[in-house]
Order: sequence, then structure tokens, then C-alpha cells
Amino acid sequence: MSADATGTAGGATGLRLAGPRPGWVIEADVVVVGSGVAGLTAALRCAAAGRRTVIVTKARLDAGSTRWAQGGIAAALGRGDTPEQHLVDTLVAGADLCDETAVRTLVTEGPGAVRRLIEAGARFDTSPETGEIELTREGGHHRRRIAHAGGDATGAEISRALVTAVRDAGLETVENALVLDLLKDADGRAAGVSLHVMGEGRHDGVGAVHAPAVVLATGGMGQVFSATTNPAVSTGDGVALALRAGAEVSDLEFVQFHPTVLYLGAGSEGQQPLVSEAVRGEGAHLVDADGVRFMVGHHELAELAPRDIVAKAITRRMREQGTDHMYLDARHFGARMWKERFPTILAACRAHGIDPVTEPIPVAPAAHYASGGVRTDLAGRTTVPGLYACGEVACTGVHGANRLASNSLLEGLVFAERIADDIVRAPVRTPVPVVPDEERTVPPLPPEARYAIQRTMTAGAGVLRSAESLARAASELEALAAGPSDASGAPGKPAEPGVESWETANLHLVARVLVAAARRRTETRGCHWREDHPDRDDASWRRHLVVALRPTAEGSTLVVRTTDSTAFPPVAPEETP
Repeated sequence: MSADATGTAGGATGLRLAGPRPGWVIEADVVVVGSGVAGLTAALRCAAAGRRTVIVTKARLDAGSTRWAQGGIAAALGRGDTPEQHLVDTLVAGADLCDETAVRTLVTEGPGAVRRLIEAGARFDTSPETGEIELTREGGHHRRRIAHAGGDATGAEISRALVTAVRDAGLETVENALVLDLLKDADGRAAGVSLHVMGEGRHDGVGAVHAPAVVLATGGMGQVFSATTNPAVSTGDGVALALRAGAEVSDLEFVQFHPTVLYLGAGSEGQQPLVSEAVRGEGAHLVDADGVRFMVGHHELAELAPRDIVAKAITRRMREQGTDHMYLDARHFGARMWKERFPTILAACRAHGIDPVTEPIPVAPAAHYASGGVRTDLAGRTTVPGLYACGEVACTGVHGANRLASNSLLEGLVFAERIADDIVRAPVRTPVPVVPDEERTVPPLPPEARYAIQRTMTAGAGVLRSAESLARAASELEALAAGPSDASGAPGKPAEPGVESWETANLHLVARVLVAAARRRTETRGCHWREDHPDRDDASWRRHLVVALRPTAEGSTLVVRTTDSTAFPPVAPEETP
């Protein structure tokens, strides 16, 4: 291999997105990709330890996925609550697939991490009488342990506090930038990232950040489905980058569909308004068109059952009654409670012509959260040295087959701190990115293929799945990869490299992985529901699926293997903590 200061290394796969070579470079000790709770926490902690830290974010600094979180952050902060009780609820929600060591780490370190977040400036809602943090319940929790802010604007408050801290600390940020690929040095270690800045400014077009530590905190991949609670930027970029770099991903078949998303009508696509689980935590009821509470008797926690159970019950009821939505009835809250406790949801509903004070809210499940992602150890390290991942893009083993409500913000917070601590313990290196001997580019997909991917995934790999639907999805995704065609089926004009085509290529890759894993897991567990395999099979499937992208003479192929147990194997035996 030959050194190239502006080159891009595609990793063990030798794959990278097709596009121009970087035309400018920023030198740093750490580059953090993403500006949600995970990314900003890691960046602040690394910078506080004296590491030159650069934050790269796809939109504005304050537009990370965290700001959309309504419900809150879960931690054993209340009287009588303990990390052990939080652990039990998490393991139950995860359908016996959580890595218990990872969960114990989360719930034990969680309360301290939340207190440090408060010290950083986050203001949670407190009781006027006692001054203590007000806690509420959500699905799967047997105690009130959800801290919230602004009623239902917790994510926005956390984002505000962390963004303020970043700006006060003067951290260098690159906004409106899509990260393309991981750079590597001659030893195969992370050496930075290539990225494309959208718009004019100090940096424009394709460039690079050179750094020996790369932290992926890019959020989710909800845009792989037609309807999602995720913002438009959630196109699976971090998972796709990690795969092209040779990293392993796990549990991507476990996509959580939030059961109560505001129903906007047949054919609605893109980001949909979320109706937080906290609304049910405060006593709202799920009913059908006749006003029947169908969750009563279905589960001991009724509307507060884990999300997969509620989403499946709603979907089943819709199929029974031949409709495409159910209702969430919280009229008994009254106008004052709606205004004070759930102002964001109230405004969103009214903006769409629904007044929850006087009428039930039409709801339906929509893609919400990826329980799987880039496989990491307890220090956030991936299988590529120097590459870390935290937050929704990562798979720490905490969520298992279904994330417990409000554990997402906590996971981002706890594991971001652990990543920063691991980075600052290591000596600073000066990486020299190189270009692989055999480098291949991923053919860009036309932007309109994005909608074909979304329709394919919604129909074949949504809440209800089967061997037939997944095989059809795999076939349609393969046909998209063959290249564009015109109406007659003849080859069409190739797509040009650019932000939309790169995002579409990323969505296509994560869709392939999701479908491959879902086809392999021939059981129903957590938020993965196979109609042709309706039962859980602990003997065969109480283990994780691990997927990697490997080069072939024709391009690349997905290699899928299973773990021996619910515990993840080390990312590298010599580096395990």
C-alpha cells in the first residue's frame, strides 16, 4: 500500500462510495460523527481531557436525532427503585436476548451519568413541592423511573444543554456534512473519515478529517421504511460505513416499530409524528373504533406492555377489523394536563386536525428504533481498531430483541462516556491514511430508488414478516442493485455520485443486511415477528446474528454467522477490557 494524505481506505472490503477524492483535510485526535446525546457526550469528554476533537454532523449541530425524543431517559433515580429492578425490566423487554453484562453496566452507571448530564446544564422537570425530579412510567417498566423535561420535550432539552456546552467549549464542528467512508492506515486501523459538505462555507465538497479515533454516533436507519418517526437524515449511514470498512453488525432484524404514531392517512410516507409512550404511562387507553380496550386481558401491563407486544396487538386488531389504524384515548386527561404535560404532542395533533382533548387520536405502528447496529464491546470498540460506535448506530447487546422504553438516551449517554474514557487512556497517534491495493467503489443508486427500497421493506420486512415476504424483498433489492432501467427494462442512465445517491446506496446496504438476518432467524422474538414461525425457539435462536460484508470477484457478499450465546464474543481478544 502507498500512503496518500487525501486518499480514502475502504477497509478490509476495499469498498467505498463512488465519488471525488478529498480536496481538503482537517487534522484531529478524535472525530465524532453525529450530534445527538451520544456524539456530543463523547466529544465533550474527549475535549475535556485535552484531545483535539472535531464533530461532524449531517445537518445542524442542534438537529441530531436526540431532539425528537419525547418520553424521557430511564434510570433508577426514584426512592425504592434500584439498578437491579431496572435490569430485570430491561432483560424481560429484550426477550431473553440481551447481553446481561452490558445491561448491568447500563443500569449501574446510568444514574451517575444522568446526574452528570444535569451538571452539564440539562434541566429536568421537578416536583413543585419537593424539588425532586418528577418520574413517570412507560411500557415495560414496573416503576416510575423516566425523567422528562418540558413535559414531552426531553430530547430537545438534552440537545439544548449539550449543544450549549459544545459551543461554550469552542469545539470545532463541521455541519451539513455527510460522512462517506472510513479512512485506514497501513495497519488497518482507523485513520479518519472522508465526508461531503453540503453547501458553501469554510469547507465545501468532499474532504477528510484525519484522526486515529473515529466515533460513530450517526443515529438510526428508520428511513429504510416508508413510515417512520426518524428524521429524513436517518439513512443508516453509520452502519453502511462500518460494513464497507469491514466491521461487523448484529441484530439488525430487530427493528422496533413504535405502536402509537399519529396516523396521517393511507399512503403517508416519511417522518410521522410520535405519540410518546409516556401518554400511555399517564393513563391513556388504546381502543378500537368501537371503544373497546383490546390490550386489557392481553397482557398484565395492558397498554404498558413492552412495545413489541403492543405493536403486534394493534396490527392484529387492525387486520381483524380490516382497518389501518386504532385509537389512543386520553380525553380524560383534560385540557390542562394536555397543555402542561404533553404540549409538543398536543400541538402536533392539532396541526393535523386532531384535538386529543375532545377526541381519540388515530394511531398506527411505524418504524422507530434499530435495536441492532455496529457490534461493540463495553468500551464501544468495534471489530475495526480505532473505530467506535455508540447510540442507536451501535449494538452493545443492551437492547436484545426489543429496546425497553427510554433506555436509548441512557445507552447513548453511558457508552459515550465509556468510549471517551477508552480513547483518552490510549496514547495519541498520528495516522497516515492509505489507499488499499485493490479498491472498489459501490455503484451509486439513483435517488428515486430510495422510494422503491422503502416500499419493498415496508411490504416485506415490516411488523409482519414471512419467508415469502422476505424472499420477495431480497429479490427486489437485488434487482435494484443490478442498476437502473427504463420502462422497457433496458439499462437506464447511471446515477451520478451525490448526497442523494450516496444516501440511497447506504439505505440499500442496510436493507440487504436486515432482510438477510430476518430470513435467517426462523422464529418470532421481540420485535421480529415471523408469521410462518410464530413461536420463540430458545434452543436454536437464543443467540445473536452477526453480519459482515466481504469482497468477491463480482463485488461483495454478506456473511452471516451466529454467536454461541446471548453474550457477544470479544471484538479483539487482546483488547477486551
